[in-house]
Amino acid sequence: MIALALFGLLAEVALRLYLVQRIVYDVEMVRYAQLLKVDAENPRIGHVHRPGAEARLMGVDVRISSDGLRDDEHDREPGERHRIVILGDSLTFGWGVEEDETFATILERELSKERPTEIVNLGTGNYGTVQEVELFLEKGRGYRPEQLVVFWFINDAEPVPAKARWAFLAHSRAVTLYWSRLRRLFAGISPERSFREYYAGLYADDQPGWREAQAAFLRLAETCREDGIRLQVVLLPELHELASYPFEREHALVAGFLRENGIETLDLAPAFAEETDPRSLWVAPDDAHPNARAHRRIAEASRDFLGTEAGAGSP
Repeated sequence: MIALALFGLLAEVALRLYLVQRIVYDVEMVRYAQLLKVDAENPRIGHVHRPGAEARLMGVDVRISSDGLRDDEHDREPGERHRIVILGDSLTFGWGVEEDETFATILERELSKERPTEIVNLGTGNYGTVQEVELFLEKGRGYRPEQLVVFWFINDAEPVPAKARWAFLAHSRAVTLYWSRLRRLFAGISPERSFREYYAGLYADDQPGWREAQAAFLRLAETCREDGIRLQVVLLPELHELASYPFEREHALVAGFLRENGIETLDLAPAFAEETDPRSLWVAPDDAHPNARAHRRIAEASRDFLGTEAGAGSP
């Protein structure tokens, strides 16, 4: 027992020294949760950002506003600028990318060339559609936007997760790293557990997460109609394979549902179809979140859609 304890202690110290010079995605995600997140009172939101928190994650400085946003401070009362609130997960948050290089910031600059525009970014890591909608109803609606844009990703149909019973173990870098490597090993041994099968399986008719996501979209659409807010959804591509995109069926399913219910929708997967080296769009070799180049592509491909007049139609 003493030998095992000493081994564990040495492994922890060695890994922490190693991580001073190296960035490991799984460890950085745990640090994100520990440094920037707090539990939300609403269990259907799960977690929110800690107001005023700061951290350096994936080699990038991250600051959180007094209202829990990775964004500038915004007055609740809208000013003279056209106000857009955006919802999304870690991609919209801008994981691993400098704040001024995220598609939210780029879009704000580009759209302001046509008319003064202010974007309020509610993107939060590890969110799904239900959490995004709940956050808008609790917080985003108070910003009284004229336009609301949801940046959807393939895993947004996951059910809202319950707080892990063993979450305290994540304070150990050794446990975090070894567990993440074991999960990847099991995924490689069992093809049916790969991320492709997992993501596609989220959209089966009997999956509660997909049913709840549909209900959340409908609730959001009704709220936007009541408030006179233009609602749009942009489908972001998964960046492992783009030329022969493996999630065409799921994108078509989501886009079809949204359009059938009168929600303007843009699928960005075709805009990335000619990309022959998807890894050149990754934020790190072990992390397929979009890097600064990919964020620019997302902004370029969605700019006209967000800037068109309401009622102009969905691509």
